[in-house]
Amino acid sequence: MTIEVRPLSYALGAEVRGLDLTSPCSDPDWRAVHAAFLQYGVLLFRGQKITREQHIAFSRRFGELDRHESLPLDRDGTHPELLMVSNDAKPDGSPSNSRFTGQMWHSDMSFTLAPALGSLLRAVAVPPVGGDTLFANMYLAYEALSQRMKALIEDLHGIHLPERKNSGLSTRWEAENRRLNPPVAQPVVRVHPETGRKALYIGEKVKCFEGMTPEESLPLVEFLVRHATRPQFLLRHKWQADDLLVWDNRCTSHLALGNYDPRQRRHLERTTVLGTASGHVANMESVA
Repeated sequence: MTIEVRPLSYALGAEVRGLDLTSPCSDPDWRAVHAAFLQYGVLLFRGQKITREQHIAFSRRFGELDRHESLPLDRDGTHPELLMVSNDAKPDGSPSNSRFTGQMWHSDMSFTLAPALGSLLRAVAVPPVGGDTLFANMYLAYEALSQRMKALIEDLHGIHLPERKNSGLSTRWEAENRRLNPPVAQPVVRVHPETGRKALYIGEKVKCFEGMTPEESLPLVEFLVRHATRPQFLLRHKWQADDLLVWDNRCTSHLALGNYDPRQRRHLERTTVLGTASGHVANMESVA
């Protein structure tokens, strides 16, 4: 069957039809998928009843996979390439640490020195309504800024913290997260290594700019996040079971909406493709 790529919105995103990921992706099909990935930033594959091993195998076509050593309490015990995004209770009956994952505007693994190239998130179980995910086109957000604002932010570095919007995550998770993930300073404007286009690299994990106080930084951080998430830059994805969603973290930002009944099961599994080295460990005094 011939692959068909259908745009999902003006800003970004496309659905890929005609590809069955239970079988290995051929080289011609992969070239079509990769070209669409670079063009649209977010790709949707519906109805993919794939195993964890098939999920991992397809993900490896995009590059080396993160084994999530920076988030050891969230990864699967037998498949470290898989990060759990779930409201399933833990074996001891306590709430999941990852039930609030993604509920801030962010780019995956921005708080590490090898931020994610891409993410591949598979829906195992989703609530009947809600639990949507928003995506923002960070190319368009950057290009819409005035020339003076572009000049102002060109050399800024935002300090990213490994925060998670939460309510009562375990003290063990919090302590381990802080130990493994010191604050990292990333450039606010990044050049996509494959397309050569500039994109904003900003989100709600950024608490201040390097060399500036939080009080000085906050108005500009808030403006840039608000600007980047204007409706004209967005795609809203409504999940269905067996969806596989793939996105380019180098030119998109995303937010998981908590707009669902928490008594309904929401369980997704994510692989993360390692990106190129970026940023540096920030001075702790900068975020005091």
